[in-house]
Amino acid sequence: MELRQLRCFVTVAEELHFGRAAERLHVVQPAVSQQVARLERELGVRLLDRSSRRVRLTVEGARMLVEARAVLAAADRTSAVAAELVAAGRSTMRVSASPGLGPRLERALRELRETPGQREVAVELVSVRIPDQVAAVARGEVDVALVRAARPSAGVRVVELWREPLRVAIPAWLETAPRPAVDLAALARLPLRIPSEACDPFFRAFVLRACWSAGFEPRLGRPSGSVQDTLVEIGAARPAATAEGPGDATWTVLHGEATRDPAAWLRSVAIRPTDPPLDVPGCLVVAETRPPSCVEALAAAFAA
Repeated sequence: MELRQLRCFVTVAEELHFGRAAERLHVVQPAVSQQVARLERELGVRLLDRSSRRVRLTVEGARMLVEARAVLAAADRTSAVAAELVAAGRSTMRVSASPGLGPRLERALRELRETPGQREVAVELVSVRIPDQVAAVARGEVDVALVRAARPSAGVRVVELWREPLRVAIPAWLETAPRPAVDLAALARLPLRIPSEACDPFFRAFVLRACWSAGFEPRLGRPSGSVQDTLVEIGAARPAATAEGPGDATWTVLHGEATRDPAAWLRSVAIRPTDPPLDVPGCLVVAETRPPSCVEALAAAFAA
C-alpha cells in the first residue's frame, strides 16, 4: 500500500467523480483509476461502486476513508518536520531523551523515518544530562527533548504527550500482608530517596509536590542512584531491633520501565501503586520558534 494510492482514493471519495479527482491531483484520469484499483486489489475489498452515471462509497470504502485520511494527515504533518529542518539548512534531527524512554523513542523515530519526506533526515541521539535538556533545546543544541515533568521555560515549548504511572518501592518486610496500593502519607516517617536536584530536578520536584499534596513534608534520605542500586539498598535494610522505629528502612518512587516490578528479581523489595494513583507527565520540549505544523508532527510521533 502506497500513500499515492490512499491519496487518489480519498480524493475520489471526496469528489465522487474520477475526472474531478484527477484535476485536483493534476494527473490524468486513467492514473487515478489505476491507483484506486491497485489499492482495492491489495486490500481485497471493493471501496467504490462505479457506474457510468455515478460513483459512491461502499460500506468498506466509508470505513477505509476514515483510516486513509488519518494516515495522510500523519504523513503531511511528519513531512513538515523535514521541511522545517531543510529550511534551517540542516538534514539531521538531534534528539535527547531522559532514561527509560527507549521503547517510545524507538517507535517515534521509526514512524518519522518511514514517512516520505523524512527519509532524507538523519536522526542523531544526543546525550544530555536531564537538568540541561530544556536549556539545550533553548540554545539550539538539541532539536527535540523528551523530559518527564518538564516545566515551561524561556525559549521553549513544553507539550505534555503521555502519562506514566508511578509506584513506590519499600522493603518487603515492611508489609505485614500484601496490599494492592500504598497511601503516601503512611510512608511519611521513612526517609524518601529520590534523585538530587543536580540529577533530575523535574522528577524530584514532582515527587515532592505529590508528598505535600498527600499532607506531609517528606524526610529526605540520601539521593537515589540507579534504579537497580537503589532497590538493592532498599531491600537490604533491616528492621530496628526495638519497636521505636523502622530502623534503616527507606522508600523511593519509580516511573516508566522501572515500574514493571523489579521484585521479580529482587524479592526483598515490594513494588506497589499509590492510593490515590499517581502518574507523571511525559513532555515534548522544542524551541518556541518551531512552526506549529512541525510541533504537531513531532507530537503525533512521540505520543504513540
